[in-house]
Amino acid sequence: MNTTTLSAMPVRYDPAVETFRDDEAQTQKDLVATLVDMASTMADHTGHAMRAVHAKSHGLLRGELRVLDGLPEPLAQGLFASARRYPVVMRLSTPPAEVLDDRVSLPRGMAVKVLGVEGARVEGSEGGTTQDFLFVDGPVFAAPDAKGFLRSLKLLASTTDKAPNAKRVLSSVLQGLEKTVESFGTRSGTLIALGGHPETHPLGATFFTQVPLRYGAYIAKLQLVPVSPALLALENAPLDLAGKPDGTREAVADFIRQYPAVWELRAQLCIDLERMPVEDASVEWPQELSPFVAVARITADPQEGWSEALAREVDDGMAFNPWHALAAHRPLGNVMRARKVAYAASSEFRSERNGCPIHR
Repeated sequence: MNTTTLSAMPVRYDPAVETFRDDEAQTQKDLVATLVDMASTMADHTGHAMRAVHAKSHGLLRGELRVLDGLPEPLAQGLFASARRYPVVMRLSTPPAEVLDDRVSLPRGMAVKVLGVEGARVEGSEGGTTQDFLFVDGPVFAAPDAKGFLRSLKLLASTTDKAPNAKRVLSSVLQGLEKTVESFGTRSGTLIALGGHPETHPLGATFFTQVPLRYGAYIAKLQLVPVSPALLALENAPLDLAGKPDGTREAVADFIRQYPAVWELRAQLCIDLERMPVEDASVEWPQELSPFVAVARITADPQEGWSEALAREVDDGMAFNPWHALAAHRPLGNVMRARKVAYAASSEFRSERNGCPIHR
């Protein structure tokens, strides 16, 4: 029984919480062109179309999401309205369009696809029965909006499929700089995004949606937190990647073959639109104002963790998209609106180039 008492009443969702810009359509068009160009470059080089972002998977897991019983009304919303269990597919990855040596150390993403979900859907997702949540191991998005993300993406596009050895050397330098920054009790999202992510075990990380979504009658960001003892032991645990271009994947597989993994899925409700904005994805919502509160648990029993067969099934055959969603969890804000067209275009390109239908 969850008896959590909320410290303040959350802001109720209203379409007016989103502010649309005149140039959004053009930004989205440019994003699509840039992403498809990156994916096309790699497909021409490798003979196989991969994701335009998060091309390399490090873990492909199956598990179960269990919604907690006794949630208070503001948290008992949408998917989390009642204590139910759902199968899930989880994909652990890193951002580039390239499959790089893991010594190019970058942020980690965790995509969660909840299966067998019933209810009213967002437009474009009619007929679907999944709810996708996308997480990254940092609390805020790298840019405030889609236009800022486009600027960064164009820089990445100019280096796609070029100078892998130079990227490895640069990553080593940036990791050293990030260690210095962290010795002062802070962290640099810019250094981490460019290749300065510490070489640590990804299964010990806490993941964030970074950008908001509708949470039934309210608005929230979500967090995925390790809670089982074996996962907690991996927090900040170093990885030895010397001579192991796929060392992260190997470490994930070695762990999940032996141990069950349990994460807590937590929601942070918006209670102040000024300090917890919907449209600026670079602002961290203060946890002292509204803490993350547990709403579900995800359990993955010991399993293979990654294989070529799993990669064909999940990497090639599935798309993880926050717009595969219930209306109760509609993605919100400039970045999420851009993701709608960008992710759809990326999936369509992969499906057409590989001759493989994408299953939600």
